[in-house]
Amino acid sequence: MADLLNALVLFANFVLIPGLSYGAQLALGALGVTLVYGVLRFSNFAHGDTMAFGAMATILVTWWLQARGFHIHPLPTALLGLPFGIAATVLLCMLVERTVYRYYRHKKSPPLVFMIASVGVMLIINGVVRFVIGADDRQFADGQRFLIKARDFKQATGLSEGLSLKVSQGLTIVIAILLVIALFWFLQKTRSGKAMRAFSDNEELALLSGIDPLRVVRMTWILAAALATIAGTLYGLDKSFKPFTYHQLLLPIFAAAIVGGIGKPHGAIAGGFVIAFSEVTITYAYKKFLIYLLPAAWQPHGLVQLLSTDYKFAVSFIILVIVLLACPTGIFRGRVL
Repeated sequence: MADLLNALVLFANFVLIPGLSYGAQLALGALGVTLVYGVLRFSNFAHGDTMAFGAMATILVTWWLQARGFHIHPLPTALLGLPFGIAATVLLCMLVERTVYRYYRHKKSPPLVFMIASVGVMLIINGVVRFVIGADDRQFADGQRFLIKARDFKQATGLSEGLSLKVSQGLTIVIAILLVIALFWFLQKTRSGKAMRAFSDNEELALLSGIDPLRVVRMTWILAAALATIAGTLYGLDKSFKPFTYHQLLLPIFAAAIVGGIGKPHGAIAGGFVIAFSEVTITYAYKKFLIYLLPAAWQPHGLVQLLSTDYKFAVSFIILVIVLLACPTGIFRGRVL
């Protein structure tokens, strides 16, 4: 019985908890992508670097607060800097909308043109972030590091394996749940949310109904910027901040949006957890886990790892290709790219 409990704790420590926190981060990122695609009808390839910009703005404010002795122990000071990061990212998105996307919208350009323009925006934002904060890893977390410490768990239970839960992981899961509830309430209950849904379903009918398209566009970018900043900051707190990593995150984020059904908010959430758990379970080394469960004669000698962690983004790509070939509309039958 003790071996089974040790195996379950080990699995929770290295697969379940990391998968939940990473899945919540991907889900928040994919929600931003799917909102822009569902309402504005183009694939925003700049979303990953928008996350990096939002996290960078939050980090700069956090460092400023830390230098002046502002702390909210045991929580990270980044939570105080987050509203400023969201405001900076909203201003960035509004600037890009006004100087780039609005021009192509007035010309009624096809979605492919918007997508190409977003690639240019992506490269510019990526360059700005690297120029301002550098290309190296940046740590900005403070406060209490763990909610549950492995050593305390071992002493309390007497098990060989210790369960640990980082504050950043707990914050990610709680904030993601609250944000998803708030977003669905906004889309379902408020006048602006209903206007966004109507604009997404039928743009011409929405315009005939008196819906202001500029207001819908503005609200979409505000929500996308807020989600990007929160997702980017939570990812940086959980791991570390490095601009190129957010550049790479674009693949699993788009994979999550497409797997769930692009244009469907609930699909983005489901897709985020599908991609996250696929990456974590396939790249985890199951040797110690199986040693607890199997007789001595059957215990493995190798790592029993299906894929190295260096190739975890390849998992997202493989799943994305399979979904596009087998079910292009995704789990919840979203729009076809």
